[in-house]
Amino acid sequence: MRIAVDVMGGDHGCEVVIRGVKQALESNPKLTHIYLVGQEEAIRPALSACLLQDSKVEIWHAPEVLTMDDKPVVGLRKKKHCSILKAVELLKEGQADALVSPGNTGGVVAASTIRLRPLAGVDRPAIATVMPAPENQFVLLDAGANVECKPLHLAQYGIMGSVYSREILGYAKPRVGLLSIGTEETKGNALTLEAFQVCKKLDINFIGHVEGHDLFSNRVDVVVCEGFVGNIVLKTCENLASNLFAWLKRELTSNWSRKVGAFLARNAFRTIKRRVDPDTHGGAPLLGLNGNVMIAHGSARERAIANAIRMSTEAVQNHINQTIMQEISRANEILGRAIPSPEPQA
Repeated sequence: MRIAVDVMGGDHGCEVVIRGVKQALESNPKLTHIYLVGQEEAIRPALSACLLQDSKVEIWHAPEVLTMDDKPVVGLRKKKHCSILKAVELLKEGQADALVSPGNTGGVVAASTIRLRPLAGVDRPAIATVMPAPENQFVLLDAGANVECKPLHLAQYGIMGSVYSREILGYAKPRVGLLSIGTEETKGNALTLEAFQVCKKLDINFIGHVEGHDLFSNRVDVVVCEGFVGNIVLKTCENLASNLFAWLKRELTSNWSRKVGAFLARNAFRTIKRRVDPDTHGGAPLLGLNGNVMIAHGSARERAIANAIRMSTEAVQNHINQTIMQEISRANEILGRAIPSPEPQA
């Protein structure tokens, strides 16, 4: 398994990313080659600091960095030799089986979409984020790749999310729901109402509309929405989780009786904290492209990077893209929609 890792885009510098690569190599014998894509003058001292000397590791020099402040499309035009584009090129040319990047999310989406192109029959890719709930995990998509969508896009997200939930998370028949303001078929806006009618025709376990309070009650396994809404849901949940633990810690240490109660319940708190830890999956796959792309959080540390690499290898091993393409093709046949020929790659 060959993985290209963009080491320049994270908030904590390339050394943290490389430490994550080291963890991945130590825990996953299936990794045969890791490309560290970025500025060689920064990577070499980081390798020495991490004590990483492995024949599986190769530096792939990229002199420019697309920062978090760069506007994705404009930045990519100005920085044609940035690490994100170089890593995507490795994937496009078949030298890597998957790509992991903690860099500018918009830049990763734009570079991957332009260079790799969508799978045959897929209109737009989607960011699929795995969200923990008390009794299950659900896939939220799109989590930010496309802020404006058409009904067919949402229907295709339902298919892609269902494939990911089944093949990676192990849900035999994932329940797919459209995020809306009511569960009735007549509730929602023009987009969700029309998408509802399209999804009903597809060969997926479509349960209709779901609301915000359904997400954490084990009612749905794949939550579909446009990227504008999905990104708000994702960041709201992330912030709530992090602040809730800080809030609990403050309240539970405010007096001795509460401290005793907290001590007795410490294992329960540890279990919940592990469940909601975003580092468990390490990142979110960008589904629907001719290549396996994993977007890690900009603040990702070593464990998150290692797990993002692990999840990327699982996507490759489970032939996620091939399955998505087959099921999208079947859906287009059901909908009587001709599949356009793949566009020439830029």
